Amino acid sequence: MGNKFCKLLPDQNARDKKRQQKLLLAKRHIKRVRAARQIQAWWRGILVRRILLVAALRAWTIQCWWRTVLQRQITKRRQTMLRIYTVQEHAAVKLQSWMRMWQCRHCYCQICNTLCLFQVQESNLAFQDDGFLRVQYGITSKQPEFHIEILSV
Repeated sequence: MGNKFCKLLPDQNARDKKRQQKLLLAKRHIKRVRAARQIQAWWRGILVRRILLVAALRAWTIQCWWRTVLQRQITKRRQTMLRIYTVQEHAAVKLQSWMRMWQCRHCYCQICNTLCLFQVQESNLAFQDDGFLRVQYGITSKQPEFHIEILSV
């Protein structure tokens, strides 16, 4: 029996060694698989980040283009509004100048009509003085003022 027991021990040791080697190989394999998974996950992350970067750059390009389009539209609207404002302002200035001109003409016509009433023919009246009527008028900001003085009769 002793011989058999001694013979079994080396076989068992060999089996144990084989099991230990298999376990070591399995552990190494598991470590390699885990390492490969980590490397693959890292690589997939890089690919996803690249794709996201490309998408972000494309979106940024589209946004820049759209902002340019909007800026052109805003500039065009501003120029149109400025042209309209300029035309309206010019028309208002024209109307104001025409109105002022009409007021001046109206005042002038009133003065001329008033003076025509006071003019007397020289053949009808004989005066000692040449200055029978002295008419003074001045145009203030709104209404003309008349100062008529009869010097001698």
